[in-house]
Amino acid sequence: MKKGKDNTADTKKVVYHVFTRLFGNTNTTNKPWGTIEENGVGKFNDFTPKALREIKKLGVTHIWYTGVPHHALINDYTNIGISNDHPSVVKGRAGSPYAVKDYYNVNPDLAVNPENRLQEFEDLIARTHKAGMKVIIDIVPNHVARKYEGKTNPKGVNDFGAKDDTSVEYHKDNNFYYIPNSQFEIPDIVPPLGGEKNPLLEQPFVEIPAKWTGNGSRMARPDKNDWYETAKINYGVRPDGEVDFPYLPWGYDTESYEKHFEFWQDKVVPNSWHKFRDIALYWTNKGVDGFRYDMAELVPFEFWSFMNSSIKMKNPDAFLLAEVYNPNSYYNYIKMGKMDYLYDKVGTYDKLKDIIQGRSWPDELTQIQYDMWNVRHHMLKFLDNHDEQRVASPEFAGSGEKGKPMMVVSATISAAPVMIYFGQEVGEPANENGGFGTHSRTSIFDYVGVPSHQRWINNGKFDGGQLTVAEASLRNFYKRLLNFTLESSALMGEFQEIQFANRYHTDGYDTGIYSYTRWSDTQKLIVVSNFSNEVTSSFTLKVPQLVIEKWGLHDENYKVIDQLYKKVKLNFTVVNGEGFVNIKLEPLESYILELQ
Repeated sequence: MKKGKDNTADTKKVVYHVFTRLFGNTNTTNKPWGTIEENGVGKFNDFTPKALREIKKLGVTHIWYTGVPHHALINDYTNIGISNDHPSVVKGRAGSPYAVKDYYNVNPDLAVNPENRLQEFEDLIARTHKAGMKVIIDIVPNHVARKYEGKTNPKGVNDFGAKDDTSVEYHKDNNFYYIPNSQFEIPDIVPPLGGEKNPLLEQPFVEIPAKWTGNGSRMARPDKNDWYETAKINYGVRPDGEVDFPYLPWGYDTESYEKHFEFWQDKVVPNSWHKFRDIALYWTNKGVDGFRYDMAELVPFEFWSFMNSSIKMKNPDAFLLAEVYNPNSYYNYIKMGKMDYLYDKVGTYDKLKDIIQGRSWPDELTQIQYDMWNVRHHMLKFLDNHDEQRVASPEFAGSGEKGKPMMVVSATISAAPVMIYFGQEVGEPANENGGFGTHSRTSIFDYVGVPSHQRWINNGKFDGGQLTVAEASLRNFYKRLLNFTLESSALMGEFQEIQFANRYHTDGYDTGIYSYTRWSDTQKLIVVSNFSNEVTSSFTLKVPQLVIEKWGLHDENYKVIDQLYKKVKLNFTVVNGEGFVNIKLEPLESYILELQ
């Protein structure tokens, strides 16, 4: 088996992912298709110093505020100069955060005073920094809202498409792809606003000529499953797949961001490249510490080299996270595109979901880590996020308790960051049907409340005062686990599987058990988890000679203490160069055993 060292950072990074408009909403109405007045909405100001302190205490280093850039929505802000969006090209009533309408301002729904919305977000950046955490927001370079309309552009900035030649399908410096001599047609979709009558629907949405749709559809009338509310951005990739931009030279996968930045200085690149680079630098200059890039694999990695190197020149510590799902592309987007982190969905996340749903055993987790060995430091781990089913939903695991072994593995198996989604730490099951959004995923399209999370908010006290005993216990588990990861040098060190040595050779080591070791010069850990919801397992765990030699241990007795609960102290005996420890694991229980 391969082995190696994680060395991307000195300490673990923990990301707290919040859907900004839902976080502080204490309204419990949850009427399907409810208006902002009926169902309520959270504000930037709901992230009070107290709320931010409690998030920090959970063990968080970065907050990813989703839904900050001004996106298309159904609410009337014409009194402050914002045009209305047509309901037929808005998903839900609150709108998709990934149909951005104005990149140089923020969602007016999130401000107490919408006219002062940008200042309110800048104040939130400052509060977050004062609380000791860094700020991440979304940038969606692959597509924008069909009615993009920058109202507060900096001097000299033109809107997307403002100077396009719309008579042709493609031109290198066009921001969009066009379908000449056509008119955009609404696909056969769920009736906007749930069928409610609305004055905006009395006139059709007009787009002439039609643009390609965000996911690449070239039809004037896209399918209902296409991203019909968005228009795809042109990065100099011709319709036949040829490109109008320079390729990175061979060997640039090992070059620094400084070298990448230098490469692009004398190159001619498409206009869209400059537009998105300038957007990223605008927010960087306002104090934003990093970005999460939506559907990054639909944009060529050469562009990412251009943009990310520019960001790193301004802020070398910028946190750059991308949504990429094709394992064959991981290396290029990290090494050539200069991404810091990608989602580890197709590997670790999908396998954990299979395990907890009884479709797989945990054995294969080891091979997944080795398959990603050359990018393992860069694969961010998560269980919940805004796109996925909640762990506690019946469609995923069915309870927050079942998420415990999955979370232990996610947080400790590599040096890469780990992320949780607000409400995950109190077992939010997402039972609500928001209207456009349905149960199992907390809706990103509707004005809704998040009940379990609201009990933690406790009417703005942010003290968990309304949580059930089980919810409070689960949050305490997350708090202990995440804070341990921040303090552990071993989790930034080496990894060695011990599953194979135990799986078929240790009595009582049931099919739901998974184990591995992590270590540094100053800390040695054995991680063992029981994924079974029913079986208590008792066995003598073996640590192979390879690990014992690396740890520099001799034949004698040692102690190991569990770091998750601090209540288990066990004997660890080395005999003939192999280590042994007697373990009893209750259903869904995990130990993080530290050698004393």
